Amino acid sequence: MKLARVLLFGLIVTAGLAVQPAAAAYPDRPIRWLIGFAPGGPVDIVARIMAQWLSDRLGQQVVVENRTGSGGNIAAAAAINSPPDGYTLLFVAPNNAISTSLYKKLPYDFIRDTVPVASIMQLTNMLVVSNDLPAKTVKEFIDYCRANPGKIAFASSGNGTSVHMAAELFKAMTKCDMLHVPYRGSALAFPDIISNKVQLIFDNLPTALEQSRGGTVRALGVTSPQRWPTVPDVPAIAETVPGYESVGFYGISAPKGTPPEIVEILNRAVGEALKDPKLVARLGETGGIPRAMTPAEFGKLVADETEKWRKVVEFAGVSVD
Repeated sequence: MKLARVLLFGLIVTAGLAVQPAAAAYPDRPIRWLIGFAPGGPVDIVARIMAQWLSDRLGQQVVVENRTGSGGNIAAAAAINSPPDGYTLLFVAPNNAISTSLYKKLPYDFIRDTVPVASIMQLTNMLVVSNDLPAKTVKEFIDYCRANPGKIAFASSGNGTSVHMAAELFKAMTKCDMLHVPYRGSALAFPDIISNKVQLIFDNLPTALEQSRGGTVRALGVTSPQRWPTVPDVPAIAETVPGYESVGFYGISAPKGTPPEIVEILNRAVGEALKDPKLVARLGETGGIPRAMTPAEFGKLVADETEKWRKVVEFAGVSVD
Protein backbone atom coordinates (compact mmCIF):
# COMPACT_ATOMS: atom_id res chain seq x y z
CA MET A 1 0.00 0.00 0.00
CA LYS A 2 2.83 2.34 0.90
CA LEU A 3 4.61 1.45 -2.34
CA ALA A 4 1.46 2.27 -4.34
CA ARG A 5 1.18 5.65 -2.65
CA VAL A 6 4.83 6.39 -3.35
CA LEU A 7 4.39 5.46 -7.00
CA LEU A 8 1.21 7.58 -7.28
CA PHE A 9 2.96 10.54 -5.68
CA GLY A 10 5.84 10.09 -8.10
CA LEU A 11 3.50 10.11 -11.08
CA ILE A 12 1.80 13.29 -9.87
CA VAL A 13 5.11 15.04 -9.32
CA THR A 14 6.41 13.87 -12.69
CA ALA A 15 3.26 15.12 -14.44
CA GLY A 16 3.59 18.46 -12.69
CA LEU A 17 7.22 18.76 -13.71
CA ALA A 18 6.29 17.96 -17.31
CA VAL A 19 3.85 20.88 -17.42
CA GLN A 20 5.83 23.45 -15.52
CA PRO A 21 8.89 23.77 -17.80
CA ALA A 22 6.67 24.44 -20.85
CA ALA A 23 4.91 27.29 -19.06
CA ALA A 24 8.08 28.50 -17.35
CA ALA A 25 9.90 28.75 -20.69
CA TYR A 26 7.04 30.57 -22.41
CA PRO A 27 7.58 32.49 -24.54
CA ASP A 28 10.88 31.38 -26.05
CA ARG A 29 10.22 32.70 -29.56
CA PRO A 30 8.19 35.54 -31.19
CA ILE A 31 4.39 35.59 -30.84
CA ARG A 32 2.11 36.37 -33.79
CA TRP A 33 -0.89 38.57 -33.00
CA LEU A 34 -3.39 38.47 -35.86
CA ILE A 35 -5.77 41.38 -36.36
CA GLY A 36 -8.53 41.49 -38.95
CA PHE A 37 -8.23 45.12 -40.00
CA ALA A 38 -5.92 47.32 -42.01
CA PRO A 39 -2.87 49.16 -40.62
CA GLY A 40 -3.52 52.63 -39.24
CA GLY A 41 -7.05 52.05 -37.98
CA PRO A 42 -8.17 52.07 -34.32
CA VAL A 43 -7.74 48.31 -33.86
CA ASP A 44 -4.26 48.37 -35.38
CA ILE A 45 -3.18 51.34 -33.25
CA VAL A 46 -4.28 49.71 -29.99
CA ALA A 47 -2.74 46.38 -30.99
CA ARG A 48 0.65 47.98 -31.69
CA ILE A 49 0.63 49.93 -28.42
CA MET A 50 -0.08 46.73 -26.50
CA ALA A 51 2.31 44.61 -28.59
CA GLN A 52 5.24 46.86 -27.78
CA TRP A 53 4.51 46.76 -24.05
CA LEU A 54 4.04 42.98 -24.07
CA SER A 55 7.22 42.48 -26.08
CA ASP A 56 9.19 44.34 -23.43
CA ARG A 57 7.43 42.50 -20.60
CA LEU A 58 7.62 38.97 -22.03
CA GLY A 59 11.12 39.25 -23.47
CA GLN A 60 10.00 38.10 -26.92
CA GLN A 61 8.67 40.11 -29.85
CA VAL A 62 4.87 40.24 -30.18
CA VAL A 63 4.42 40.76 -33.91
CA VAL A 64 1.19 42.35 -35.14
CA GLU A 65 0.08 40.73 -38.38
CA ASN A 66 -2.77 42.32 -40.36
CA ARG A 67 -5.04 39.76 -42.04
CA THR A 68 -7.78 41.87 -43.57
CA GLY A 69 -11.00 40.84 -45.24
CA SER A 70 -14.42 39.34 -44.58
CA GLY A 71 -15.14 41.55 -41.57
CA GLY A 72 -12.20 40.13 -39.63
CA ASN A 73 -13.14 36.50 -40.31
CA ILE A 74 -9.98 35.74 -42.30
CA ALA A 75 -7.83 36.62 -39.29
CA ALA A 76 -10.07 34.65 -36.95
CA ALA A 77 -9.95 31.54 -39.15
CA ALA A 78 -6.16 31.78 -39.44
CA ALA A 79 -5.78 32.04 -35.68
CA ILE A 80 -8.23 29.22 -34.95
CA ASN A 81 -6.42 26.90 -37.37
CA SER A 82 -3.00 27.63 -35.81
CA PRO A 83 -1.31 25.33 -33.28
CA PRO A 84 -2.69 25.94 -29.75
CA ASP A 85 0.73 26.65 -28.30
CA GLY A 86 0.43 30.31 -27.30
CA TYR A 87 2.42 31.58 -30.26
CA THR A 88 -0.57 32.68 -32.33
CA LEU A 89 -3.08 35.05 -30.76
CA LEU A 90 -6.12 36.87 -32.13
CA PHE A 91 -7.15 40.47 -31.51
CA VAL A 92 -10.82 40.19 -30.50
CA ALA A 93 -13.29 42.98 -31.24
CA PRO A 94 -17.08 43.29 -31.64
CA ASN A 95 -16.91 41.90 -35.18
CA ASN A 96 -16.13 38.47 -33.72
CA ALA A 97 -19.34 38.52 -31.70
CA ILE A 98 -21.35 39.88 -34.63
CA SER A 99 -20.04 37.53 -37.32
CA THR A 100 -21.40 34.45 -35.55
CA SER A 101 -24.94 35.31 -36.64
CA LEU A 102 -24.30 37.72 -39.52
CA TYR A 103 -22.29 35.28 -41.66
CA LYS A 104 -24.20 32.15 -42.59
CA LYS A 105 -21.26 30.00 -43.74
CA LEU A 106 -18.46 30.54 -41.24
CA PRO A 107 -15.97 27.67 -41.17
CA TYR A 108 -15.71 27.87 -37.39
CA ASP A 109 -17.66 28.51 -34.19
CA PHE A 110 -15.88 31.37 -32.48
CA ILE A 111 -16.85 30.58 -28.88
CA ARG A 112 -16.31 26.84 -29.30
CA ASP A 113 -13.00 27.13 -31.17
CA THR A 114 -11.23 29.82 -29.14
CA VAL A 115 -10.00 30.33 -25.60
CA PRO A 116 -10.53 33.77 -23.98
CA VAL A 117 -7.26 35.26 -22.79
CA ALA A 118 -7.68 38.87 -21.70
CA SER A 119 -9.73 42.03 -22.04
CA ILE A 120 -7.94 45.22 -23.04
CA MET A 121 -10.45 48.06 -23.21
CA GLN A 122 -13.95 49.28 -23.91
CA LEU A 123 -14.77 51.95 -26.47
CA THR A 124 -17.66 53.72 -28.08
CA ASN A 125 -18.55 54.68 -31.61
CA MET A 126 -19.66 58.13 -32.70
CA LEU A 127 -22.32 59.13 -35.18
CA VAL A 128 -20.91 61.79 -37.52
CA VAL A 129 -22.66 63.22 -40.55
CA SER A 130 -21.78 65.26 -43.61
CA ASN A 131 -21.72 69.00 -43.03
CA ASP A 132 -24.10 69.26 -46.00
CA LEU A 133 -26.90 67.67 -43.98
CA PRO A 134 -29.09 70.22 -42.18
CA ALA A 135 -29.37 68.08 -39.03
CA LYS A 136 -27.57 69.43 -35.97
CA THR A 137 -28.90 66.89 -33.43
CA VAL A 138 -29.85 63.22 -33.35
CA LYS A 139 -33.54 64.14 -33.31
CA GLU A 140 -33.14 66.44 -36.30
CA PHE A 141 -31.29 63.70 -38.14
CA ILE A 142 -34.04 61.15 -37.44
CA ASP A 143 -36.67 63.61 -38.65
CA TYR A 144 -34.65 64.34 -41.79
CA CYS A 145 -34.10 60.65 -42.47
CA ARG A 146 -37.78 59.83 -42.10
CA ALA A 147 -38.67 62.69 -44.43
CA ASN A 148 -36.23 61.36 -47.04
CA PRO A 149 -36.63 57.55 -46.97
CA GLY A 150 -34.11 55.65 -49.05
CA LYS A 151 -32.11 58.78 -49.85
CA ILE A 152 -29.63 58.52 -46.97
CA ALA A 153 -26.57 56.27 -47.19
CA PHE A 154 -24.36 55.26 -44.28
CA ALA A 155 -20.77 54.13 -44.63
CA SER A 156 -19.07 51.38 -42.65
CA SER A 157 -15.63 49.86 -42.32
CA GLY A 158 -16.97 46.56 -43.64
CA ASN A 159 -19.80 44.07 -43.25
CA GLY A 160 -20.17 42.81 -39.70
CA THR A 161 -18.04 45.45 -38.03
CA SER A 162 -19.28 47.41 -35.04
CA VAL A 163 -19.44 50.44 -37.35
CA HIS A 164 -21.89 48.58 -39.57
CA MET A 165 -24.02 47.05 -36.82
CA ALA A 166 -24.27 50.23 -34.74
CA ALA A 167 -26.02 51.74 -37.77
CA GLU A 168 -28.24 48.68 -38.25
CA LEU A 169 -29.31 48.89 -34.62
CA PHE A 170 -30.06 52.59 -35.08
CA LYS A 171 -32.11 51.82 -38.22
CA ALA A 172 -34.10 49.16 -36.41
CA MET A 173 -34.86 51.36 -33.40
CA THR A 174 -35.69 54.57 -35.28
CA LYS A 175 -37.31 53.14 -38.44
CA CYS A 176 -34.89 55.18 -40.54
CA ASP A 177 -34.62 53.83 -44.10
CA MET A 178 -30.89 54.03 -44.97
CA LEU A 179 -28.64 52.32 -47.50
CA HIS A 180 -25.46 50.57 -46.35
CA VAL A 181 -22.23 51.30 -48.26
CA PRO A 182 -19.30 49.19 -46.92
CA TYR A 183 -15.68 50.31 -47.34
CA ARG A 184 -12.39 48.53 -46.69
CA GLY A 185 -11.78 50.60 -43.57
CA SER A 186 -13.45 53.74 -42.30
CA ALA A 187 -10.56 55.98 -43.35
CA LEU A 188 -11.51 55.32 -46.96
CA ALA A 189 -15.09 56.38 -46.28
CA PHE A 190 -14.44 59.87 -44.95
CA PRO A 191 -13.66 61.57 -48.28
CA ASP A 192 -17.08 60.43 -49.50
CA ILE A 193 -18.78 61.61 -46.30
CA ILE A 194 -17.06 64.97 -46.53
CA SER A 195 -18.20 65.33 -50.17
CA ASN A 196 -21.71 64.05 -49.22
CA LYS A 197 -21.59 61.03 -51.53
CA VAL A 198 -22.59 59.11 -48.40
CA GLN A 199 -24.09 60.99 -45.50
CA LEU A 200 -22.91 59.42 -42.25
CA ILE A 201 -20.93 56.81 -40.36
CA PHE A 202 -21.05 55.33 -36.84
CA ASP A 203 -17.27 55.20 -36.64
CA ASN A 204 -14.89 54.24 -33.83
CA LEU A 205 -14.36 57.24 -31.60
CA PRO A 206 -10.71 58.13 -32.41
CA THR A 207 -11.21 58.59 -36.17
CA ALA A 208 -14.64 60.16 -35.87
CA LEU A 209 -13.47 62.55 -33.18
CA GLU A 210 -10.44 63.62 -35.18
CA GLN A 211 -12.58 64.38 -38.21
CA SER A 212 -15.29 66.20 -36.26
CA ARG A 213 -12.79 68.33 -34.35
CA GLY A 214 -11.18 69.18 -37.67
CA GLY A 215 -14.55 70.47 -38.86
CA THR A 216 -14.81 68.15 -41.85
CA VAL A 217 -17.88 66.35 -40.43
CA ARG A 218 -20.42 67.01 -37.67
CA ALA A 219 -20.65 64.87 -34.51
CA LEU A 220 -24.20 64.12 -33.35
CA GLY A 221 -23.86 61.47 -30.66
CA VAL A 222 -21.98 58.56 -29.11
CA THR A 223 -23.27 54.99 -29.04
CA SER A 224 -22.62 54.32 -25.34
CA PRO A 225 -25.66 54.34 -23.03
CA GLN A 226 -24.34 57.46 -21.29
CA ARG A 227 -22.02 60.22 -22.41
CA TRP A 228 -18.48 58.97 -22.89
CA PRO A 229 -15.96 60.30 -20.33
CA THR A 230 -13.44 61.50 -22.93
CA VAL A 231 -16.06 63.49 -24.90
CA PRO A 232 -18.61 64.65 -22.31
CA ASP A 233 -19.84 67.45 -24.58
CA VAL A 234 -21.21 64.97 -27.14
CA PRO A 235 -24.68 63.60 -26.24
CA ALA A 236 -25.39 59.88 -26.04
CA ILE A 237 -27.74 58.74 -28.80
CA ALA A 238 -29.69 57.04 -26.01
CA GLU A 239 -30.73 60.47 -24.75
CA THR A 240 -32.91 60.66 -27.88
CA VAL A 241 -33.40 56.94 -28.60
CA PRO A 242 -33.94 55.26 -25.19
CA GLY A 243 -32.28 51.87 -24.93
CA TYR A 244 -29.87 52.40 -27.80
CA GLU A 245 -26.42 51.04 -26.94
CA SER A 246 -23.39 49.82 -28.85
CA VAL A 247 -20.27 49.66 -26.69
CA GLY A 248 -17.30 47.91 -28.21
CA PHE A 249 -14.57 45.84 -26.61
CA TYR A 250 -11.01 44.86 -27.47
CA GLY A 251 -9.25 41.79 -26.15
CA ILE A 252 -7.24 38.67 -26.91
CA SER A 253 -8.21 35.09 -27.63
CA ALA A 254 -6.19 32.02 -28.59
CA PRO A 255 -6.93 28.76 -30.40
CA LYS A 256 -8.86 26.15 -28.43
CA GLY A 257 -6.49 23.87 -26.57
CA THR A 258 -3.99 26.55 -25.62
CA PRO A 259 -2.60 25.49 -22.20
CA PRO A 260 -4.23 27.32 -19.27
CA GLU A 261 -0.77 28.05 -17.83
CA ILE A 262 0.08 30.05 -20.95
CA VAL A 263 -3.30 31.79 -20.91
CA GLU A 264 -2.60 32.82 -17.31
CA ILE A 265 0.85 34.19 -18.21
CA LEU A 266 -0.66 36.32 -20.98
CA ASN A 267 -3.62 37.46 -18.86
CA ARG A 268 -1.30 38.50 -16.05
CA ALA A 269 0.91 40.44 -18.47
CA VAL A 270 -2.06 42.32 -19.95
CA GLY A 271 -3.35 43.08 -16.45
CA GLU A 272 0.01 44.56 -15.51
CA ALA A 273 0.02 46.60 -18.72
CA LEU A 274 -3.34 48.12 -17.83
CA LYS A 275 -1.88 49.34 -14.54
CA ASP A 276 0.96 51.18 -16.28
CA PRO A 277 0.07 54.91 -16.24
CA LYS A 278 2.00 55.61 -19.44
CA LEU A 279 0.29 52.83 -21.36
CA VAL A 280 -3.12 53.77 -19.95
CA ALA A 281 -2.52 57.34 -21.12
CA ARG A 282 -1.68 56.13 -24.60
CA LEU A 283 -4.79 53.98 -24.74
CA GLY A 284 -6.78 56.97 -23.52
CA GLU A 285 -5.64 58.88 -26.59
CA THR A 286 -7.51 56.34 -28.71
CA GLY A 287 -10.74 57.18 -26.87
CA GLY A 288 -10.99 53.88 -25.02
CA ILE A 289 -11.24 53.00 -21.35
CA PRO A 290 -8.89 50.21 -20.15
CA ARG A 291 -10.73 47.27 -18.60
CA ALA A 292 -8.90 44.25 -17.21
CA MET A 293 -10.73 40.92 -16.79
CA THR A 294 -9.97 37.32 -15.95
CA PRO A 295 -10.16 34.90 -18.89
CA ALA A 296 -13.53 33.65 -17.60
CA GLU A 297 -14.92 37.18 -17.33
CA PHE A 298 -13.76 38.03 -20.84
CA GLY A 299 -15.27 34.81 -22.16
CA LYS A 300 -18.62 35.73 -20.62
CA LEU A 301 -18.45 39.20 -22.16
CA VAL A 302 -17.87 37.73 -25.62
CA ALA A 303 -20.71 35.24 -25.13
CA ASP A 304 -23.10 37.96 -23.93
CA GLU A 305 -22.19 40.23 -26.85
CA THR A 306 -22.64 37.35 -29.29
CA GLU A 307 -26.18 36.80 -28.03
CA LYS A 308 -26.97 40.53 -28.07
CA TRP A 309 -25.90 40.97 -31.69
CA ARG A 310 -27.67 37.77 -32.76
CA LYS A 311 -30.93 39.43 -31.73
CA VAL A 312 -30.03 42.64 -33.59
CA VAL A 313 -29.07 40.74 -36.75
CA GLU A 314 -32.34 38.80 -36.68
CA PHE A 315 -34.40 41.90 -35.94
CA ALA A 316 -32.70 43.94 -38.68
CA GLY A 317 -32.90 41.05 -41.14
CA VAL A 318 -29.31 41.41 -42.36
CA SER A 319 -26.95 38.60 -43.36
CA VAL A 320 -23.82 37.96 -45.38
CA ASP A 321 -23.26 34.73 -47.31
